[in-house]
Amino acid sequence: MRKLKLQMQTTINGYVSGLNGEKDWMTWNPDDELTAFMSALLETSDTLLLGRKTAEGIIQFWEDTAIENPTHPFAKKIADIQKIVFTKTLDKSTWNNTTFTKGNLTEEIANLKKQNGKDILVFGGVSFVSSLIKEGLIDEYHFIVNPTAISNGMTIFNSINKIQKLTPIQAKLYSGGKTVLTYKSNND
Repeated sequence: MRKLKLQMQTTINGYVSGLNGEKDWMTWNPDDELTAFMSALLETSDTLLLGRKTAEGIIQFWEDTAIENPTHPFAKKIADIQKIVFTKTLDKSTWNNTTFTKGNLTEEIANLKKQNGKDILVFGGVSFVSSLIKEGLIDEYHFIVNPTAISNGMTIFNSINKIQKLTPIQAKLYSGGKTVLTYKSNND
């Protein structure tokens, strides 16, 4: 069965954005090894899940980057991968390799996991990822921890209604200053 993997940037104190969605706390100096790690996550996946807000913010960016900078380490991969956007408001996609779904989140994810293929990667927005976590749908967490802290912001764990235990898989510090913490979900 395919796994659902989350890749998400976070501060050291667990925020994934500022209160108004700010990302100015992120450090943008990925070293070659971190870039290789992020590329490997894409290589082991053939489907990218996104919420509507994140899709609107990144799909066109990566499609443009793939054209303007064809040597970028993962722009073409993101542009070419099958993307499924969970939305309640959009009806027709103008992006390449992108479909929309309005179905039940748990049922849609269960069906995707049963299909043949590589794993499924989630690039998240706060509310979409929070819903996935609340329903216990994520199999692996890959937190890219930036060496920054902010006083207040949005977190992805506020909506859980029970303890969700995770098993640590790896913690790795990269020379650019970021640490990747990888966990396996115990939601069997």
